[in-house]
Amino acid sequence: MKILVTGGAGFIGSNLIDRFIKEGHNVVVIDDLSTGRRENVHPDARFYEADIRDRSIAAIFRDECPDVVSHHAAQMDVRRSVRDPQLDIAINIAGTVNVLEHCVEYGVRRFIFASSGGAVYGEPEVMPVPESHALQGTSPYGINKGVGEQYLRYFSQAYGVSYVSLRYANVYGPRQDSHGEAGVVAIFAERLLKGEQPVINGTGEQTRDFVCVDDVVEANIVALAGDGNGIYNVGTGGETSILSIYRMLADRIAPGLSALHAAAKLGEQQRIALDCGKIFKAFGWRPRTSIEAGLAKTIEYYRNLQPGRSLVP
Repeated sequence: MKILVTGGAGFIGSNLIDRFIKEGHNVVVIDDLSTGRRENVHPDARFYEADIRDRSIAAIFRDECPDVVSHHAAQMDVRRSVRDPQLDIAINIAGTVNVLEHCVEYGVRRFIFASSGGAVYGEPEVMPVPESHALQGTSPYGINKGVGEQYLRYFSQAYGVSYVSLRYANVYGPRQDSHGEAGVVAIFAERLLKGEQPVINGTGEQTRDFVCVDDVVEANIVALAGDGNGIYNVGTGGETSILSIYRMLADRIAPGLSALHAAAKLGEQQRIALDCGKIFKAFGWRPRTSIEAGLAKTIEYYRNLQPGRSLVP
């Protein structure tokens, strides 16, 4: 089938494209390259440099006629959303609605939405957090991802668009850049590889559910093959502290190099882990990559980056 991936030059999108092409799909990419890298895009994918907020993307939909849209284009920096909520609204709500409108106009049959299980729930009342938990994001990013899901429901009811929303935990792995708190593995790895001291905001005891991008790609593959509408957490169900991530990376890269601590950041969540029983029941998906194996693979990728290329834009 033909799949249009928005944000396909980015971290998760480009890894997903590689798998789609391996599976024999015809892939089209929209990315404005504000954070993505053109070299991340598989050479067999057709690439369009465009902004999802622009009505001119109609020409891409008209010419390509995709069967499925995998929507990964986003403003994904939690801290930037706190500094500039209007930008987050413009990209994560208005941009998403613009893409959905074109899906309706050009007959896209299925819409896969990259949501955020790490941000939509806010400080959890139960752990691990099920999809039924109230959406009470503590940042504009988390709030707006939840609003995006409401638009999915509306477009499904009003126009019959089939959708799946995948609420990702904190994804890490090859090609990750250091945008926002989700980029902590990339940030720490680069600093350690340079022999510099990473900075931990707050105590480092705040926890995240770190899931390897390979497992996230697999979740998208099973969602692509499914039918009907649904919202699913994609994580590991376990908590790992930021301090633990630092120590695991430092032990492998620069043993003995200490970290610096700075003030905690406004809007930063303290704890999260996702209950992924629903996606297992629906599709048989579960994470396969341990944090140790995932970090080892990620470090190897960072070590092999071409000289002069930074993980930090």
